Amino acid sequence: MNSKDKRIYEALNGASSYLKAQGREEGAARILLQHVLGLNQTALLASLRDPLDNETEKRYFELINQHAAGIPVQHLTGQEEFYGRTFLVNPDVLIPRPETEELIEETLRLIPEVFGNRQLNVADIGTGSGIIGITMKCELPEAQVTATDISRPALETAQKNADRLDAEVAFRLGHLTGPLAGSKWDVVLSNPPYIGQEEADTLADTVRDHEPHTALFADRHGLSLYEELAEKLPALMNRPALIGFEIGYMQGQAVKQLLEQAFPKAETSVKQDINGKDRMVFCIIR
Repeated sequence: MNSKDKRIYEALNGASSYLKAQGREEGAARILLQHVLGLNQTALLASLRDPLDNETEKRYFELINQHAAGIPVQHLTGQEEFYGRTFLVNPDVLIPRPETEELIEETLRLIPEVFGNRQLNVADIGTGSGIIGITMKCELPEAQVTATDISRPALETAQKNADRLDAEVAFRLGHLTGPLAGSKWDVVLSNPPYIGQEEADTLADTVRDHEPHTALFADRHGLSLYEELAEKLPALMNRPALIGFEIGYMQGQAVKQLLEQAFPKAETSVKQDINGKDRMVFCIIR
């Protein structure tokens, strides 16, 4: 060990303290160190007293400084975990959030109740990195899954993720339901842009300055795309059918009302996330 070399734990402690002082999450220091060293968390813990050579330390602190300046950790590592799988991410797509895992969990819980064991035609509108459509295909291999997005670069990222995860998903370019016309759908899921333009200043800089605005913001206080979906979906749904939307935590009743107007005889409900906030709206069409 070179006398100037640090132990791994010394570099980790220094990086954690620095990020905390910069107002960033300390846990990012561990994630970035694992990325630089190519180690999982268990292997990193076992290696904490090993030396860290100067070149590796330099690369590590370059990433730490970039994150301190506001670049999301996921853009530095190029990936994020979602529903037990690793997805490629980049500035062209929204970084996966745990709340979207809850949308999938609830959908998978409802499907047997609504459909029994029949094969399903599933659509994911606004797929981004592909997390919803690909996860549904991985969890329900017999389903036919189609995923849409208005962004060609996003669809290119989603296709890479599907290839990596061996998920056969049909990707279509276009706005909302446009690419779905001409077919009938059993399950439609969407996590569309739902943040009002007026809320931009309330977002963390890592989100506002580095994630695609087309995947974040919508007009009419974030409700415009739900309004359009509620207008277009009645012509596209089979019977029975299931619709599931992720929503902003203050939009539950507004989105529920839109779906009730579109499907007056359906069972529509607002579901809360693990933090007790309204996060999903489901519509069961019998």
